[in-house]
Amino acid sequence: MKSIRLIITTCLLIGLQQSFAQAQEIKGYVYELVSSTPLWNTSIKNIRTQEVVQSDRDGSFKIAGRLNDYLVFTNPGYKQDTIFYYEDNIRRVYMTRDESLISIDEVIVSRMTDSRLAAEIAKAQNQGKAVDVGQDRGGLRVSPSRLFGKKAKEARKNLSLLVAEQEKREVDRRFTTQLIAATVPLNPDETALFRERFRPSAEFMKKASNEDLKVYILDSYKKFKSNK
Repeated sequence: MKSIRLIITTCLLIGLQQSFAQAQEIKGYVYELVSSTPLWNTSIKNIRTQEVVQSDRDGSFKIAGRLNDYLVFTNPGYKQDTIFYYEDNIRRVYMTRDESLISIDEVIVSRMTDSRLAAEIAKAQNQGKAVDVGQDRGGLRVSPSRLFGKKAKEARKNLSLLVAEQEKREVDRRFTTQLIAATVPLNPDETALFRERFRPSAEFMKKASNEDLKVYILDSYKKFKSNK
């Protein structure tokens, strides 16, 4: 009996060690944004630990890390970018060339890291402005060419896509599978469906406390079960 207990205890310890090791490692792939080709020899740095690794030929990388770590990605000829690691899954990081202008669509927007998304929002906001400042013409004036021009219209269209993606990510950072699983009894498949079907609005999340969010999950769970 003692030997059996020892074997069981050893297996449990090994399992825990493996789980811990997995939780302490961040895995992902680095790609070029527009073409989706793998980027090898990209430097990935964990800001907390200062460890630096390089991506392989297929763009893959592994680096020691944990939830809430920041990783900085650097590759010659590409814009440096940073990601915030907030959920346990494989990360796909898409880098943009310094000299290229991105033709933004929904697919490209969804591939952007948070820092690149913020930079593109700022650029789109600036391109979509309809007011110029001209000291030689009496200060502020409305510019019809900027208001109705093709570039301004595209910028405003891009801005709506970019902001919608940013708001979705802000919701996902708090409305996590871990929180849902800890609040209501759902299996992994049900949790994924529940999270997609009952994702809160960005406006709600801006005002909601952690307790408000748990109450929302409990109320939504009742609806989820009644509609099955």
